[in-house]
Amino acid sequence: MIVPVELAAWLVFAVPLAGAVLTPVFARIHGTLRDVMAVLVGFATAFLALDMVASMILSPGSNDYVLLTWVVAGPYKIDFGVLVDPLSVLLTAIAGGIGSLIILFSVGYMTGHDEQGNLVKDPSLTRYYFFMQLFVGGMVLLVMADNLLMTFIGWEIVGTCSYALIGFWHNAKTPSPVPEYKTEGEYNAVCGMKAFMVTRVGDIGLLAGILLLFSITGTFNYVELQTLAGDAAWAASLGSLLVNLLPIIAILIFAGPIGKSAQFPLHVWLPEAMAGPTTVSALIHAAAMVKAGVYLVARIVPIFMDMMVNVVGLTAFFQTVAWIGAFTAFMAATMALVQDEIKKVLAYSTISQLGYMFTALGASGLVTESVAAYSAGTFHLLAHAIFKALLFLAAGAVLHTVESKSMRDMGGLWKDMKITAITFFIGAMALAGVFPTIGFWSKEMIFEALLQGGQTGLFILAFVTAILTAFYTFRMVFMTFFGEKSAHVKEREAHGHYVHEAPPTMTIPLIILAALALGGGLFELVFFKAFSPIGETLVHPFEWSHIELFTLGPLTLLTVGIWVVGITPAYFIYYKGRGDFTSLRQGPLGRFLENRWYINALYYKIFVDGYLWLSNGLRTRVESALLAFSEATSKGMDAVSRGWRRTMTGVLNTNVLGMMLGIIAFLLVMLFL
Repeated sequence: MIVPVELAAWLVFAVPLAGAVLTPVFARIHGTLRDVMAVLVGFATAFLALDMVASMILSPGSNDYVLLTWVVAGPYKIDFGVLVDPLSVLLTAIAGGIGSLIILFSVGYMTGHDEQGNLVKDPSLTRYYFFMQLFVGGMVLLVMADNLLMTFIGWEIVGTCSYALIGFWHNAKTPSPVPEYKTEGEYNAVCGMKAFMVTRVGDIGLLAGILLLFSITGTFNYVELQTLAGDAAWAASLGSLLVNLLPIIAILIFAGPIGKSAQFPLHVWLPEAMAGPTTVSALIHAAAMVKAGVYLVARIVPIFMDMMVNVVGLTAFFQTVAWIGAFTAFMAATMALVQDEIKKVLAYSTISQLGYMFTALGASGLVTESVAAYSAGTFHLLAHAIFKALLFLAAGAVLHTVESKSMRDMGGLWKDMKITAITFFIGAMALAGVFPTIGFWSKEMIFEALLQGGQTGLFILAFVTAILTAFYTFRMVFMTFFGEKSAHVKEREAHGHYVHEAPPTMTIPLIILAALALGGGLFELVFFKAFSPIGETLVHPFEWSHIELFTLGPLTLLTVGIWVVGITPAYFIYYKGRGDFTSLRQGPLGRFLENRWYINALYYKIFVDGYLWLSNGLRTRVESALLAFSEATSKGMDAVSRGWRRTMTGVLNTNVLGMMLGIIAFLLVMLFL
C-alpha cells in the first residue's frame, strides 16, 4: 500500500475527471502532449486502483469515507462519500486497469495513413480523449459512491459518454453500411442516439426505484440500507407497506441494469454500439457501461437478501434477475451464430455473457449456497472484463490493417499477424470456457452453483448457451485467421497495402491481457479469500460455505463436452470447409436469427413507425382540421367586420338613430324576459 486508501479512494475518480477537463488545454499546447497525458492519466488511475486492490488483499474489510454533507432537507441528509469494500475496489480495478490499456492501445489505433503512406492522426482526438477519460472517471465514481444518488450521477455520466463515443464518427462521409442512411456518419449518429434513448427507458425505472426506496428507508446510503435490511423492528413498523412495495422497488431498480447491461427486452442498442471506434467498443464491453448494470445488481443483492427474511415476495426479484439473464444469454448466443461482422459477434457474446452474470446473481437469492452463486457471478464479471477487452482490441488490430469489419473479408491472417492471432486465440479460449483460461474457472463456478443449488432449468439453459458460445467463438477464429486470404485482402495487397502486425502500442496491451486471460484462473483463490463474499457479514441470516476450488468431477466432464460439441463442428465447417449450409442460412431459421428474432424490427414498427404514423395522423387529420377551422373562423369574422363596417356611415343622425333602435330592442328583450 503506497497511497493511503482513504486518499486513493477519492483520487481514483478525480484524476481521470481532471484529465478529461484538461485535455483541451493540453491539445492547445501540442497534440503529442495531449496523447501522452491521456496515457499517463490512464496509468495513474490504474496505479491507484491496483494500490487499493493490494490494500484490500492485505486488510480486507469495508470503510465508508465521507468528505462532506452534500444535501440537507429537514431530518434527511445526503453525504458525498465513497465506500471502499471488495466489490467497489474490484470494479475500480477493472475500469481503471483495463481502461488504461485501452487508452494506450488508442495511440496506435486512432492513427492511420493517408494516400501517400504518411501517418495521420484522427482530427477529433481531443474530443475522443476527453470522453474516454470522462467515461473512466464516471464509471469509477459510479462504483466508488457510497450512496445510490451519487451512483446515479456516475450512471448518467457513463450513459452520456457512451452516446458521444458510439456516434464519434458522426461526420464520416463514406457510404452507409445500412441502406436506410446515406452516409456512415449519419448511421453512426443514429446508433449513438439509439443507445442513449433505449438505456433511458431503464434509467427512468431505476430513478423511480431509488426514490421509492428512499421514501420508505429515509436514506440513499448503502451501509445504512444494509443495516436497515437486517432490522426486524424497522420492517415490522412498515408492515404491509414494505411487503407490498419492496418487490416493486427491487424490480424497478433492476430496470436500470436491464438497459445499461443490454438484457432482454432492452438489449437492442448494444449491437449498434459497434458503430464507434473499436477501442470504444472495448471500453463499453469490458471496463465500463455494461459492467455498471452488473455492479448495481451485485451491490443491491446483499441488501435485498437481508430484506427477504421479512419480505418473502422479494423472491420474485431474484427469479426475474436469474431468468432474464438466462434467457438473454441463450437468445444472444443464437444471434451470434449467423453474424458476419467480427465486432457484431463480439457484441452478441457480450450480451450473452452478461446474461450469465445476472443468472448467477439472481440465483444467489434462490439457492442455499448463496455465496457460491454470488461469487460465481462477480468472478465471471472479472473474467469477462479481461477476455472481452482482449478480443475487442485484437479485433481492432485486425480491422486496422484489413479495413473491413466483415469476417468474409479476412481469412489467412495468421501468418502475418502472429501476435494478434495468438492473443485473440487465447481470448477465444477464455470466452468458450476452455481450460486453463480464466473463463473456464468462472463458468465452472456458475454451472456448479446452479447445479448444486437445484436450479435445473437455469443450468440447462446456461449449459446449452455454453455450447453455442464455443461454436460461434471458434467460427470467428477460423474465419478470421485461418484458411485462404480473402479476395478483399488479396486486392489490398495487390495495391501495396500488405497485412502487417500492429505497432507495439497496440500489441503490448494484447500481450498483458492475454497473460491475464491465460493465468487469471489462479486469481480465484485470492478472489475467494479477499473479494468474496464481499465480507463474511454479506447476508446475516444465512450460513455461508464455500465451494472447493480447482476441483475435477462429473461437472468438469460436462464442461469438456461443451468444447467437443461446440468446437468440433466449427472446426470441420469453417477450418476444413466441409458441408454446405447455405440453404439453412437462407431458410426461415437463418433469417429469424439474422433478423435478431425480429425483436428489433418489432420495436421499430411500434415505437418508430408507430410514432411517425401517429404524428402524421395528428398532422393530417387533427392539426389540419384545427387549421381549417381557424381559417374559416378568421374569414367569418372578416366578413362580419366588413358587413358591420357598412353601418359606420360617419353621419351623426344615422349613428344616433342606430343607437336609439338598439336601446329600444334591448329594452323589449328585457321586458319579455
